[in-house]
Amino acid sequence: MSSGFVKRSVGDVLMRLHKSFPVIGITGPRQAGKTTLARQSFPEKPYVTLEDPDQLDFARTDPRRFLAQFPDGAIFDEVQRCPELFSYIQGVVDENQVMGEFILTGSQQFGFREHVSQSLAGRIGMLHLLPFSSQELRLHGGAERSLDETMFRGFYPPVHHRTVLPSDWYASYVQTYVERDVQQVLHVKEMNNFRLLLKLCAGRAGQLLNLSGIGNDAGVSHNTIKEWLSVLEASYITFRLQPHYQNFSKRLIKSPKLYFYDTGLLCWLLGIRSADQLAVHAMRGAIFENYVIAELAKHYYSTGDIPPLYFWRDQSGLEIDLIIEDAGKLTPVEIKSGQTLVADFFKGLNRWTTLAGDTAGDPVLIYGGQADQQRTGAHIYGWQSMADIPSRLES
Repeated sequence: MSSGFVKRSVGDVLMRLHKSFPVIGITGPRQAGKTTLARQSFPEKPYVTLEDPDQLDFARTDPRRFLAQFPDGAIFDEVQRCPELFSYIQGVVDENQVMGEFILTGSQQFGFREHVSQSLAGRIGMLHLLPFSSQELRLHGGAERSLDETMFRGFYPPVHHRTVLPSDWYASYVQTYVERDVQQVLHVKEMNNFRLLLKLCAGRAGQLLNLSGIGNDAGVSHNTIKEWLSVLEASYITFRLQPHYQNFSKRLIKSPKLYFYDTGLLCWLLGIRSADQLAVHAMRGAIFENYVIAELAKHYYSTGDIPPLYFWRDQSGLEIDLIIEDAGKLTPVEIKSGQTLVADFFKGLNRWTTLAGDTAGDPVLIYGGQADQQRTGAHIYGWQSMADIPSRLES
């Protein structure tokens, strides 16, 4: 793919927030394209990165004079590095009452959220920007790739804009961004244990989260694992899919499941170094499930919504990979990596739909093939069509 700007799905939401709030906050993982989005969307605004030591020192030691340089607002990148700035921005926007005056980006939710809630509540419109979606790449004219190539490469912009092997890029990403963020936030000394944690989490993608089990395998305490995972989640590396609370008179599993926002990073952590290796890997099914759920999460974030995504599992073994809650309906989604449709794919959906009764939406099956189908009682989507599911639920 060329280095041209990929039109991001969140663009319309960004423009809407720009007209409604004096401050816009764009959060997401490092290298997801936050800076590019902000600068391309607001080219007239001065740009300052607070990763620059001189700019950071200026903002910390004399925030009033620092802000006075920008009478018409500015883009401040990685603003969580200067928490002192938030209350002074509040003072400026309260006085000026200008919509879209400041654009703030941040790659860690810790400092960002805390200071937003303290100083900018009611004044800031928040936007979450994740790596590219499959749909964004296709609309931009990205190369046609197989499912395995798509999942292996992942969706971070540099992997698509540069001539770089995905494995080389993800190795550098973990060392220069993920590990650095953990050091800055928690001052972790046992980096070998943390690297092991990352790989252990990758090996458990799509599984119920067991902090004690991961801690035992990593050789650290339950509380340490809890802290480390909180940083991975705050840095948009991993996320938890919560179980849906509707029990239908059944005893439910209450633990969340663990997923990664990007399958390219997930593959690298699993030691997968080519699409051919992925095609025969024991975790291919779990990686495909991760891919589908992350893609749907991207869709909802791109519309400004919190993803209404859950899973459902009871203690008798009945499980639905994904529940989409929309307009009072619960749509069950089964995810299968196989390219050939077989009757067994529908058993869990049929059992759950009978159990759920009137609360159930039309069942959905997403599989590793390409053909979309409409069968009695189920919508079937190939892997390339999953982005259409939320809009079809709303129609």
